[in-house]
Amino acid sequence: MKRIVSFAINPKRRGSCARSSGRHPLPIRLTAWRCPSGQAETTVVKILRLASAVFGKSSREAPADKVLRETLRSQHDLTRNEGFLVSRIVFAYYRWLGWLKLEEPLRDQVRHAQDLAERFAARPESFSNEELVERTAPAWLRNEMEVTPAWARALQSEPRLWLRSRPGQGRALAARLGDTHIFGQGSLSEILEYRGAEDLFRTREFHAGEFELQDISSQAVSLACDPEPGETWWDACAGEGGKTLHLSELMENKGLIWATDRAAWRLQKLKQRAARARMFNYRTALWNGGPKLPTKTRFDGVLIDAPCSGTGTWGRNPHARWTTTLQDVRELGEVQKQLLANAAAALKPGGRLVYAVCTLTRSETFAVVETFEKQFAEFERLALSNPLEPGSIPATPLWLLPQQFGGNGMFIAAWVKK
Repeated sequence: MKRIVSFAINPKRRGSCARSSGRHPLPIRLTAWRCPSGQAETTVVKILRLASAVFGKSSREAPADKVLRETLRSQHDLTRNEGFLVSRIVFAYYRWLGWLKLEEPLRDQVRHAQDLAERFAARPESFSNEELVERTAPAWLRNEMEVTPAWARALQSEPRLWLRSRPGQGRALAARLGDTHIFGQGSLSEILEYRGAEDLFRTREFHAGEFELQDISSQAVSLACDPEPGETWWDACAGEGGKTLHLSELMENKGLIWATDRAAWRLQKLKQRAARARMFNYRTALWNGGPKLPTKTRFDGVLIDAPCSGTGTWGRNPHARWTTTLQDVRELGEVQKQLLANAAAALKPGGRLVYAVCTLTRSETFAVVETFEKQFAEFERLALSNPLEPGSIPATPLWLLPQQFGGNGMFIAAWVKK
């Protein structure tokens, strides 16, 4: 009998839920690196000590971003700038790990990673396509996707910080925050790229619920759902609620959204974010991904933002490049097939099923879609226009690549129930 992989196989692997630090990722520069003595050298030693502690504790079971947060939180005498510098060193180290000689002293490795990051920022053409394709990601990935030079270059670039404003408030918010680029016209003016250095979590605008930190590709998923005010939707793998909140705004806080997740603590975070955003048209419930659904409600739309390997987020989360395995990818593909099969029963005739993953591997994209369509002939594939490119030719499925818009890689497929 074929083993059915549990929904809880690896709850840490949820690239779509990765959150930004709230500050724009400026290039790292230890200007006092070669300073022979004095206070500047003391600061460098302190920063290297903390970075070394993060490297030593990080593993497959303990992701570097989590270890980093815990390490910085424990340092009560650390300034904000020092903490920021430690963060940049850690992320640069894992981003350029494929170029480093691990037998060298850690200080030399960190310095080399810094030099590579600065060189890439100033002269990206000095890196050949061949070396980027070979060193940016583990070799097994080539069995699951085409690793192109454009994708590799996007992964090595500093990630952008994307915001989503309240409806119709993008331009005004950009003016108040400063150092903010407006992505597009009309409703796309609510997508903002922050290029400043302020800690946005400390701003008055954030605490007033005027914006959410949300990657541009994640925003595109909710836009692709295209919910109408008054409809009933199910965000089946809601996590901390980024897409739930966006769906609510698109529905003008009308109708109803069921938000479920396997982890109660994530749903508690969702409630906190919903209160700050003044979102009221939702209910939460636990769901483990199994055949027993959390409600007998039949929905106009179901969004499966499934747990995945997160290869589309590797630009923002470089440590995961070196801890994710081919086995993870294939096991998660089975989880995703199970989720789709179980959630499909919750749709009304004429309802829309949207499947989204922030990964680009074949096992989690095409293979999942093909299996679902063989099992459920009553679902017809929908062609989707790219919501970030008004007027684009509808495609099925829809791919959002890091090199296109500066966001995470995302795969979106949709069906309508006949």
